[in-house]
Amino acid sequence: MNAKVKTVFSILAIISIILFCFSISPVTLQNDTFYTIKVGEHIVQNGIDMQDPFSWHEGLAYTYPHWLYDVGMYLIYQVGGMVGIYLSTVILACILGIVIYLINCKLSKNQLVSFIMTLAVMYLLKNFIAARAQLVTFILFALTVLCIEQYLQTKKKRYAVCLIVIPILIANLHCAVWPFYFVIYLPYIAEYIICVISDSDFWKRFQMWRYKVKVKKAVKKQQNEKVEMYIKKIGSYEEKIETARDNRKQRRKEPYRLKLEKRDATKGLILIFVICLFTGLLTPLHGTPYTYLYDTMQGNTTQSINEHQPLTIINDKDLMVLLVVVFAILIFTDTKIRLCDLFMLGGLLFMTFMSQRQMSMFFIIGGFVITRLIVAICDKYDKEGVEEVTKFIVSLPGKIILLAFIAVISLYFLRQVRDDSFISEYSYPVKAADYIVENLDLENIRLYNEYNYGSYLIFRGIPVFIDSRADLYAPEFNKKGFPDGEGKDIFSDYINISSIGTYYETKFEEYGITHLIMYKNAKLNMFISRDNNYKQLYEDDRFVIYERLNAND
Repeated sequence: MNAKVKTVFSILAIISIILFCFSISPVTLQNDTFYTIKVGEHIVQNGIDMQDPFSWHEGLAYTYPHWLYDVGMYLIYQVGGMVGIYLSTVILACILGIVIYLINCKLSKNQLVSFIMTLAVMYLLKNFIAARAQLVTFILFALTVLCIEQYLQTKKKRYAVCLIVIPILIANLHCAVWPFYFVIYLPYIAEYIICVISDSDFWKRFQMWRYKVKVKKAVKKQQNEKVEMYIKKIGSYEEKIETARDNRKQRRKEPYRLKLEKRDATKGLILIFVICLFTGLLTPLHGTPYTYLYDTMQGNTTQSINEHQPLTIINDKDLMVLLVVVFAILIFTDTKIRLCDLFMLGGLLFMTFMSQRQMSMFFIIGGFVITRLIVAICDKYDKEGVEEVTKFIVSLPGKIILLAFIAVISLYFLRQVRDDSFISEYSYPVKAADYIVENLDLENIRLYNEYNYGSYLIFRGIPVFIDSRADLYAPEFNKKGFPDGEGKDIFSDYINISSIGTYYETKFEEYGITHLIMYKNAKLNMFISRDNNYKQLYEDDRFVIYERLNAND
């Protein structure tokens, strides 16, 4: 295939990917986006003080886990408002799609399969595309895979430099996922260690060393017959080692499903790995990258947040289809898979089953592995056919068919979000917040609110009881702000109150609650609406506001 065809195809592919990524990018902003903007504003105006400025709870220590991204979002909001936030999400989604396509092309050497797999991966990622720090880290993790693969292949220093710079960026953009950066290294290191062990011939080399020692002793004692005998033994072991090495090389060329490759550049990769372990110190967060994930896993917040829940595969048809494809390739073809790729898929799958949040990494990085497997099948069975399809796509009829197909798909996804607004009044208390700002004393009220829209209230300048920064309200994180070092389990109290697991009045008295805002259909509202100690101040189609009459007793 000539260079012109490849260039035209890449242009068409990138245009198609941009159109598709634009169509699947949500218009309505997620809950986390609102506090992200306000955190960025606070940092710009006050710096990083490791204290929470948005809740009315006193003494809560806050880690600012994605401070650099927050600052970036605030600056974008300052220039372009909510339109700017939306456009930044679209641009990052498009960049992610283009990066995945170019990396696939680089690693697999097949443009057509890379293009199809990129569209598939972006479709699987549609629920993860949002104005959140994870979208930036997706790009960085994808680039990490590229840099590792290229470094192992070329040993060029620029890839090593990139591998050291990337974790510094991740530690400041989203320190919660910083430990995951090192997970990507492990399959490559594990494969190298296994190859070293299998190639070591330890026992034979030990025997050679033993006989060499005996030769030296025999020479000193002038025992010529023993010297000759020992030298023959050494030669015998050398022949055995050489024969074993040749046999291993031959076996690795045979059509087994597993492919082992010992790459000397892995030694340098291990050194880079060790250096990167210290990049977590290059933040203003006082070592938070090292402790954040551990504290999160120890806390009780993960038990009540969907994205942290274990995955049930029967309920996720997309992942099920992807796994079926992988197993079909490995079972029904003689395509070989690299041991490091097998480790990568297995490790990512395990992490996905542990936490649904990790599914995105399985789609992105696992997508690179699956692309290589599919390309290997195409090269083995019908390489010329793939090239013919590629040439057809760059022809005029092919261009029309491809762009029309992408346009139809894009319109289908656009239809689903065309009526959305940046801030959904169905999900967020827009009018109720207006009432609070206009009629209540924000400096003196202690407002009880629900988790799902707490960030929006922060965005409106209203102090909150809780918001989607779940870690902030767990004692594992906020204990640093309390003299006794015990912390406050506000999150558990919220769960108990909202589910009527405890008598709400007792907790409201403990926290000094003065006002409440909640969904009209909330379980708690069924009790509050009948309680004479509460006076309704506001009501609309979705939300209701109460004053707690005995708050000052």
